[in-house]
Amino acid sequence: MQITGRIEVEAVIDVRCDVCDCSTRLESGNLEYGSLHSHWGYGALHDGERYEVHLCENCFFATLAYLKQERRTAHMFETDPKRPGDDFGLVTKDDFFRESR
Repeated sequence: MQITGRIEVEAVIDVRCDVCDCSTRLESGNLEYGSLHSHWGYGALHDGERYEVHLCENCFFATLAYLKQERRTAHMFETDPKRPGDDFGLVTKDDFFRESR
């Protein structure tokens, strides 16, 4: 026997970029965004604090470019400077169906 009824379900309907406030919803209806997460533990200056920042594609890659530049600057005067390549932070490539999880 099937019993049907209406139920309310809370769902994410949009994710807005925390930098530029743009929607991350594509024309296809998919949400595409990057996020930065932190959870500071015992002994850290920010012990017990958690952060989560959502970024649209443009703001994510602008942030990544900034971090690459900060790394170059931090190691500028070393004899063997650490240079972040184009794959700085990249975990996988061509993972169209998110199979690498």
